[in-house]
Amino acid sequence: IAEYLTIVLEENDPAALAGALGTVARARGMTQVAEASGVTREALYRALRPDASPRFDTVQRVMTALGVKLTAVPS
Repeated sequence: IAEYLTIVLEENDPAALAGALGTVARARGMTQVAEASGVTREALYRALRPDASPRFDTVQRVMTALGVKLTAVPS
């Protein structure tokens, strides 16, 4: 998951990140990710579709629920 999301993050495309998080969340089980993140399933489906622009706190909550975190590195 971390490697996949890292590749997507390198694209600098927020919509691609939303779509990738949605793909991973569905693979893990949207209900489980929703419960772990404190966001409703319906809200996750809306926030994590490929053309969405989710709020940063939603991205952070989902990533935490998936067991990954954002890390800043020099470019």
